[in-house]
Amino acid sequence: MNNKVSGSVEMTAAMVISGTIGWFVVVSGQPVLDVVFWRCVFGAATLLVVCAGMGLLHGAITWRLLALAALGGVAIVLNWLLLFVSYSRASISISTAVYNTQPFMLVGLGAVFFSERLTVNKLTWLAIAFAGMLLIVLAQPGGAGAGAGAYSGSDYLAGIMMALGAAFFYAVAAIITKKLAGTPPHLIALIQVCVGMVMLAPFAHLSQLPTDIGTWSILVTVGVVHTGLMYILLYGAIQKLPTYLTGSLSFIYPIVAIMVDFLAFGHRLQLTQLIGAAAILIAAAGMNLGWSLWKPKECVSSS
Repeated sequence: MNNKVSGSVEMTAAMVISGTIGWFVVVSGQPVLDVVFWRCVFGAATLLVVCAGMGLLHGAITWRLLALAALGGVAIVLNWLLLFVSYSRASISISTAVYNTQPFMLVGLGAVFFSERLTVNKLTWLAIAFAGMLLIVLAQPGGAGAGAGAYSGSDYLAGIMMALGAAFFYAVAAIITKKLAGTPPHLIALIQVCVGMVMLAPFAHLSQLPTDIGTWSILVTVGVVHTGLMYILLYGAIQKLPTYLTGSLSFIYPIVAIMVDFLAFGHRLQLTQLIGAAAILIAAAGMNLGWSLWKPKECVSSS
């Protein structure tokens, strides 16, 4: 199996795993803060074994690495908290669609902090994504079919804002990770989840632990599979695949999440929500894959 095929398999598996996490978060029945804490605990245990096996714990850690990775860890944990809370307010489907505005957050941060140029093409994709956001915001959550009545107008808007906040903190973490170019990504992930453990331990309900095996199975799965294994597959794929293919396969994640939300919870998107979600995902794809909506101007010969 060549690198392109194995990388595609790994990327697909990572995105399918990511797309199912909403179901695990909701059915766990645990406070979101506790879910994220145990995700960090079990994710750290998994990544520690991987990093030790790869020999990444000897001589690779510097104070600069610790500081930057820790800062990124704070952003990642805030990203998880906001995204998971948004599920109960705007549904997994809507939260995931809105969360995929990440590329535009990255573009905005790049323009502000790195003076990266905003092209007409990027601004056009941004406008399309913004139009999609407006359609989602203006939709009536109570009329979206089975299960939609659980979302009130104020909760729905709060869920959308939380998903946007999650996308922002993901972009912040991505910007920080750029500063750690050349550092083994598994090591960065390990430091990030360790920071999450320390950050959330004072607030986790450690005196009221789950008492049933089912809940613990879900929490272990979120940590080991959705964090440890997913990171391993994702980073393995990124190292093997060209950027355009990584970007293309990343859209398996929102598609799986929307399907899981429908099959598991019966949440159907209204037509306006569906169009809005499609607009965001298409715009994100266009941004990630470098699609051009404008033909470059042809050079006119002076002869």
